[in-house]
Amino acid sequence: MSALRIVLWDQLSHTLSALKDAQAHDVVLFCETHYEASLVPHHPKKLAFLYAAMRHFAQELCQKGLRVRYVTLDATDNTGMLASEITRAVKDLGASHIIMTQPSEYALRQDLLHLFKELTLPFEMREDDRFLCSEGAFKNWAAGRKELRMEYFYRDMRKHYRILMDKGDKPLGGQWNFDKENRRPPECGLSFPKRLSHPRSDTLKEVLRLVGKHFPGHFGDLEPFYYAVTREQALLELEDFIIHCLPFFGDYQDAMVRDEPYLFHSLLSSYLNAGLLAPLEICRRAERVYLEGKAPLNCVEGFIRQILGWREFIRGVYWLKMPAYGDLNYLEANGPLPSFYWGGPTHMACIKEAVTHTRIHAYSHHIQRLMVTGNFALLAGLDVAEVQAWYLSVYSDAFEWVEMPNTLGMALFGDGGLVGSKPYAASGKYIHKMSNFCAQCPYNPDGLLEEDACPFNALYWDFLARHRQKLDNNPRLSFSYKNWDRFDTPKQEAIRHKAKQTLLTMKEETL
Repeated sequence: MSALRIVLWDQLSHTLSALKDAQAHDVVLFCETHYEASLVPHHPKKLAFLYAAMRHFAQELCQKGLRVRYVTLDATDNTGMLASEITRAVKDLGASHIIMTQPSEYALRQDLLHLFKELTLPFEMREDDRFLCSEGAFKNWAAGRKELRMEYFYRDMRKHYRILMDKGDKPLGGQWNFDKENRRPPECGLSFPKRLSHPRSDTLKEVLRLVGKHFPGHFGDLEPFYYAVTREQALLELEDFIIHCLPFFGDYQDAMVRDEPYLFHSLLSSYLNAGLLAPLEICRRAERVYLEGKAPLNCVEGFIRQILGWREFIRGVYWLKMPAYGDLNYLEANGPLPSFYWGGPTHMACIKEAVTHTRIHAYSHHIQRLMVTGNFALLAGLDVAEVQAWYLSVYSDAFEWVEMPNTLGMALFGDGGLVGSKPYAASGKYIHKMSNFCAQCPYNPDGLLEEDACPFNALYWDFLARHRQKLDNNPRLSFSYKNWDRFDTPKQEAIRHKAKQTLLTMKEETL
C-alpha cells in the first residue's frame, strides 16, 4: 500500500512531518502550476527561487532513495492546477492514501481538505512542526487576553526555549528588549559587506529560462539572480550573516540608505519561509555568537526577536483569526494603488528607492516596507486588498500567513489594533531622520504647505484628522493629537486641502 505524499513549494525541509516516515514504495509529489503561480503576479525572481529550490529538494529526496513524481511547469500533461494534479497522481499511481503537512495558507488548506474528501481516499494532514509555536499553543496563549501583544508572547517563547536567559527566568542583560538601542540613523561613510552569490546549477539555469518564458509580464527583474536554492547554500548565507552582519545589525536595523538594499539585514527570511532553514537553528546560532563575545546583545536580541517573537506571533494571529481576518478594513481604506508601486514614475525619492530595490531584488528590508511603502499606503488610504496583493506579489519571502498580518495589521492598521498597538503613521521627517533619501528628493521634508513640501507631511496630519473618531482614544497618539490641536482652524483647513490636492495629483499626474 503506497502513500502519495504531497510537498508544497514552501515545505522544502527534510524534517517535514509529511516525510518523516516515508517508505521506499511511497511517492512524493511536487507540482509547478500556472494557476498557483498566477493567483497574484509573483515577482519572477520569487518564482525562480521557489521552483529551483523545489527541484533541488526533489533531487535530494531521490538521492535518499525516495520515489518522486515531479510535474514541471512546461510538462505537456500538466493540468495547470494543484488540485487536478493531485487527482491525476492518485489515479495514475493507484495510491492507497494521501499524506501531507498542513498548507501554510488558509484557502489552500480548506481547498485541499475538500478535495481529499471528494476523492474518498484516506488522508492525513499533519501539523507543520517546523514552527516554534503550534496553532493550538498560540490559541491557548491568546485565550482570555484583552490584547494580543507580541512583547509578552516573545517573553514566554524566550522562557520556553531558554534563549538568551540566565540560569533562572531572567533575560540576559537584565531586560527583554533592546529596541531603543536599535534605531541609529545611517552615518556618512558607513560601508556594508558584500553579499554572497552562488554557482548556477543546470537546474537553476533551466528554471531561469522557464520563468523568463512563461511570466514575462510580471513586475520585477529576473536577472541578476543570486539567491541560494539549496539548504547547503542557505547555510552559507546564514554563516555569512552571522560573521559579517550580525555584529552591526541591531544598531542600524531601522536605517535606510540610498542604493543599499541590504545594509546589515540577514536576507534569510526567504530561506526560512521556504523551509531551507529552520527557525530554532538560526536563533541558537545567533545566541552562540553573543555567548562567544562576537556580537553585542542588542544586535543578537533584536535579530532573535524577529524570528522567535514576531514571526511566530504573526503566524499565530493569522491562524487564530482566519478567515474573517482577511476581510478586515478598520479604517475603510479603498483608494486605488498608484502606478508607482509597480515602477511607474514618481518624484518621491523614498518611494522610488524602495520600489527600485523591490523590482531588482524581490526584496526591501522591513523598515522600507513598513515606513515608506506601507506608511504611504496608510496615510493615503489605499485599498487594503490591493496593497496586500502587491506585497504578496513582489517579495520573495511573502506567503499569505506572514504577509497578511504584517500588511493588513502592522502597516495599514486594518485590524484596528490587533497586531500593532497604534497605526505606524509618520511624516517625512521620520524618513529624513532615518535615511539619506531626502537629499536627492525635490520635496522638502520640513515643508508642510509649500509647493515643494514632502507629500507625507500633509497626508500625515490629514490621516490623524480623518480618523480621529476611531483613533482619539489611543494613548500612543495623544501627543500627536495635542500637536494637531495647536494648529488654528485656518491652518488645519489648509493642511487638509493640501492633502486632498496631493491625492488628486497622485491620481491625475506624477506625484
